[in-house]
Amino acid sequence: MNRAVENNDRFLVERNGEPAVIILSVTDYVKTFAPPPDWLQKSWQSAKRHGLDKLTTKEIDAEIAASRRERRERKVKSERGR
Repeated sequence: MNRAVENNDRFLVERNGEPAVIILSVTDYVKTFAPPPDWLQKSWQSAKRHGLDKLTTKEIDAEIAASRRERRERKVKSERGR
């Protein structure tokens, strides 16, 4: 498993001389068989360029909460102005 994770090595395991299982890292699997859509890759690249790829879950949750709070406040202000 270490070689699969660290070096992206793949292993074919046989049972009774027949191929039965492939061992590969999750990262290798996702890249090969379930690549993210183009828009998501672009979003990740943008986040990395802006240093946002290092945010913790707690920081992300705080950003989302702040954005929702601002949206609610704008909505209330616009409703008062009617």
